[in-house]
Amino acid sequence: MPGGLQEKDLTMKSTVVVVTGATDGIGRETARELAQRGANLTLVGRNAARGDTVVRFLRSQTGNEQIHFIQADLSSRRGVLHAAGLLRERFNAIDVLVNNAGALFQTRQLSADGIEMTLALNHLGYFQLTSELLDLLVAADQGRVVNVASAAHLRATLDLDDLQMEKAYSGWTAYARSKLANIYFTYELARRLQGTRVTANCLHPGFVASAFGNNNTGFFRLLLGLAKSVAAISERDGARTSVHCATDPSLNLLTGQYFDKCQLAKSSPVSHDKDIAARLWDRSEVLCGSPFKKTGAALA
Repeated sequence: MPGGLQEKDLTMKSTVVVVTGATDGIGRETARELAQRGANLTLVGRNAARGDTVVRFLRSQTGNEQIHFIQADLSSRRGVLHAAGLLRERFNAIDVLVNNAGALFQTRQLSADGIEMTLALNHLGYFQLTSELLDLLVAADQGRVVNVASAAHLRATLDLDDLQMEKAYSGWTAYARSKLANIYFTYELARRLQGTRVTANCLHPGFVASAFGNNNTGFFRLLLGLAKSVAAISERDGARTSVHCATDPSLNLLTGQYFDKCQLAKSSPVSHDKDIAARLWDRSEVLCGSPFKKTGAALA
């Protein structure tokens, strides 16, 4: 039928995929492409009404009925545990986890746990959800963790003594640092997952003409909107690298890498500092309130 699944679209049939931040922007486009390929897809987002709308839209567009939604605020420990608990009830294994949820906050805000919001959502959300789902990823034939980072990290450095930017706050700096944290997490996770069939890679999606940043107001939102109108790529193009990292068979054994435009790319020199990555991991465990879960050979 028109819009339904064709034979060529079934390359991910029965593959269990979780995509966070999937109700808008590149997350929604990533979900659309994976649904078109037949994936058993669970979307995780904060807005229930928007989530239900996206599920209905994707089912009608792709003919894939195996699309579901979980409402959860991934900036909070409780929200992550809620999402992970529901996923654990539904699945014995998860093939692909796409950590995509994120935002830029021009003014300093705190999460429900009292943690600076950019760090809580953009980094700790990835860190804790991956931890909670690790045994399901290990149980898959070849589990993949795909972390959406950004080229915004290129000029960033982490201040491990002021991760929450209490001394001085800049929304853009906080965002860039959180994207650097995504890369540190990816590389450290890949090192600790050696000996398992789970890979961890990260990516720059490009500068995308999406609703990203629209949670802010005033001159910043105006400036961001003008930049998008001049230089941004489409949401569909912005999702391509996420889809590539989630699906391409040539990446089955490739781990601990950074991608841009579906190609291997170089992250910043500082992002390869193993000592900082390990220290950030330890701080993240403290901020999440629990150690990163270990499963079998993973993180031994």
